[in-house]
Amino acid sequence: MKYLEKTLKVLANRRRLAIIKLLLKKRELSVSDIAESIRLSFKATSKHLNILRQLDIVDRRQVSLTVYYRLLYPLPPVVQSIIKHISNSRESLSQKFG
Repeated sequence: MKYLEKTLKVLANRRRLAIIKLLLKKRELSVSDIAESIRLSFKATSKHLNILRQLDIVDRRQVSLTVYYRLLYPLPPVVQSIIKHISNSRESLSQKFG
């Protein structure tokens, strides 16, 4: 039950949902590309990505000084369910920012 509660709290953030939706489309992006796409600072984006990484939702790889993130498969069932819902959403989450 604790895992479910923690996961739902993490996914209750529009910025993190926007990151997930973006990674569904682009597969893998650098922190700076993600930050630019969701109109958030590099530092704040990095913090959101680390939170998603702690729950095994995203994985990272580093090439020199650039860190790239991608969704980590297989995703937990609750995350899959939420992703399915946001993937079908007509409203772009990134349009809400700015």
